[in-house]
Order: sequence, then C-alpha cells, then structure tokens
Amino acid sequence: MNRKYIKKILKLFSFLTLNLLFFSCASNSAFKPVESQVANNQFNDGADFLEKNKNRLYSNKDAVLYYLDKGMLNHYANQYANSTKMLEDADRLIAEAFTKSISLEASSYLINDLVLEYGGEDYEDIYINVFNALNYYYMGELENSLVEIRRMNNKLQYLSNKYDAVLTNLQQKALEDNKVELPSNPNTPSKFNNSALARYLGILFYRGVGLYDDARIDRDYLLAAFANAPNVYSYPIPNSLVEELSVPEGMARLNIVAFGGLSPLKKENVLRIPLPGVRWIKIALPEMVSRKSDLSRVEIVFEDGTSHTLELLEDIDAVAKDTFSSRKQFIYIKTIIRASVKGASSSALKIAANEAEGNAALALGIASIFTQAFAEISERADLRISRFFPGKAYIGGINLKPGRYSFKVSYYNANNREIASFVHNDVEVKENALNLIETFSLK
Repeated sequence: MNRKYIKKILKLFSFLTLNLLFFSCASNSAFKPVESQVANNQFNDGADFLEKNKNRLYSNKDAVLYYLDKGMLNHYANQYANSTKMLEDADRLIAEAFTKSISLEASSYLINDLVLEYGGEDYEDIYINVFNALNYYYMGELENSLVEIRRMNNKLQYLSNKYDAVLTNLQQKALEDNKVELPSNPNTPSKFNNSALARYLGILFYRGVGLYDDARIDRDYLLAAFANAPNVYSYPIPNSLVEELSVPEGMARLNIVAFGGLSPLKKENVLRIPLPGVRWIKIALPEMVSRKSDLSRVEIVFEDGTSHTLELLEDIDAVAKDTFSSRKQFIYIKTIIRASVKGASSSALKIAANEAEGNAALALGIASIFTQAFAEISERADLRISRFFPGKAYIGGINLKPGRYSFKVSYYNANNREIASFVHNDVEVKENALNLIETFSLK
C-alpha cells in the first residue's frame, strides 16, 4: 500500500470530521440576550433579536425551532396573527419531519441525529394548538379556537401509537446489521394522553359559544387526565373547576390563565464502553432538565382588596419530560446501534493493523485512529429544543356582577416576595360571555 493511498485515507477522514461542524447547533450562551429580554417581558425585542440573528442561532435543519421560538414570542407580545402563522408553519414542518423520520435516513446512522431535520418534541407539537387556540380567541375567532383544541386532542389520542412505525424500522435496521436480539417496545411508555390545559380551554370556549354539553364532556376528560397520569398531575384538581359550568344567573365569570417559568432544555450524558485494541464505544444521550424558576404562587387582587389565589392546572415541564420518556427509549436504541458500528469498526481496524506488516499496517493503523476520532467527534446527542414555551399554567375562575373591574395579577416566590405583577385596568366582565385574561412571567 503506497503513500498516495494513505494520503487519500487521511484526506477522507479529515473531510468527514470537518463536515461535522456544519451539523452543530447554537450554544445556550448564544440565546442569553433574548432570554434576558423574555425575563423582562420585552417580547417584541426578543422576537426582533431572533429575526436579526436567525442564521447564527438556527441551522438549515432547525426551521421548526425558529418558528416555535418566534411564534411563542409573538404570542406573548400580543402579535397574534404573526404568532399563528409561525406556529402553523411549525405544525406543518413537524408533521413532514415525522413522516421523513419513519424511514430513519442512513445519514443519521453514519453521523448523528443532528443531520436530520428537527421534528419537534411531542409536547411542542401538542402545545402549538393550545397557543394557537388562544391566538384565535384574542382575534375574535372562537370557532377556530375550538378547531385547534380538537386538533390537539387528536394528537394526544395518536400519541400512544406514534412510535410503532419507528420501532418497525429500528428492528429492520437491526436485522440488516445481523443482530439476533431485536429492539422491543419500551417498558415505560408515556402515560400522558390527555391535557388538562387543553380540556380547560375547551370548557371555556364551548361555554363561550353556548355548547354546555360539549363543555361538560371536556370537564369530564379533564378530571380523567388527573386520574390517569398521576406522575404528571401530582397535585390537587383546581377547586375553581367546580363552578365553571354553573355560573349563577345574573352573574358574570372572569377566568384567568397565568403562565410562569420556562419549559425544560436538554443536556448531554456521555458513556464510554471499552473495546479491544485500546478503543471504545461512545454513547451520547440527551436528557431533559428543568430550568430554575423562582415562581411559587400566583394571586389576583381587586381594587377593593379582595384576593384569589390561582391554582396549578398544568405542569408543562412535567408533560415535556413524560412525553420525552417514550421517544428517549428509541433514541437510546438507535444510538447503541450507531455507536456500536463506529466503535467496532475502529477496533477491527486496530486488530487488523497489529496483524499486518509494512504500509498495510500503517494504513490500517491510521484508519483505526481516524475511525475512533470520527466516532468520538461525531457521536453527539441532539440537544435541540424550543426555548420559550412556559413551564407551568395556573388558573382561576371568579363570579362577579357584570361590570368593569381593575385588578392586579402578582407572581410570588417561595419567600412570599413579589417577582412580577401585571395591572389590568377597566376590564369589562360580561354576563353570558367568555371573559378570559392571560398573563405570563417567564422567570
């Protein structure tokens, strides 16, 4: 084997290693400026920052992330039409990406999942419809709000069977690699297939258009959500739900949804397994981690001093982790298959180099080193995730005489210190109508 051939080997592996740079995503620090703006409720500034720095923050594989992030900031900034456009684009691309992912492109087995289009986490996919429903409500299109809630409920019903096709393709890949033991269904599937937040909005929207039977059905589904997913709903059912379908005659009802904190991010966990020939298999897996929030409770106080504590309805952080649990099993299986092939190749080349002589031994040794280096550099967890969904949703429902009211919604930490407050002046609360106020402190 001559030097010219050895140089070709070196050139090939150098090319593959350098090309990994094109599949990287922006670091957490790159988003610090916009996260600071979001913490201070400067949502228009945050959306402008994302737009100006789009090419630096998002790769050409991250269109879903861009639409999700900007769509949520547009929602918080009351730019409802822009938010709907962004979230609908994300919804469409998530559906397309999942269809593509069922075939599990060969490139993701060669390098890592970062070479694939980001297809969204399950919780991102379902909460798109919640915030689009709110967008339509604020644009005066209550019927479209109900369409979004129904779409979300359809997604939830589909969630439990979503990964059957993915499992089939993982098994096919294992067969192609001559493996005897095939991947099987995860033992710990997500128990979350019914959103209390979606059902709550369904209650309000149906009641708002006079469909009380449909509202009652969503109320029952909401109660079932708490019963069927205790790991997600590990807190009491809000007391205010009791009165949602029985507003006294002559009274009006004010409903408040207060979002707080931010949804989780991902970190990488790395494991290395020794192989013969001083080589190893590197396994890099993503893990969802909660973001710190000072929020402990939310309270509404009226001008006359009357106060009401809002109650936790949906722990979006817990939903994100629970729905990720099923997909994580498939990520693990796929990572093992891919990492094993990379590690075994390097080890086999090293053993062959030890048995060869002259230029052949040198070439095989170099190939073994570069194969191990490529495996080390390329085996990276996919840490992509949207950044601006809220972490928790609190609710309150208050019966009032029809009229105009001024009140303050305050967010408190565990030490009872107010960390954010929002004043609403001269809000008209109408009888036989939906009077919904939304607030958010994403600290």
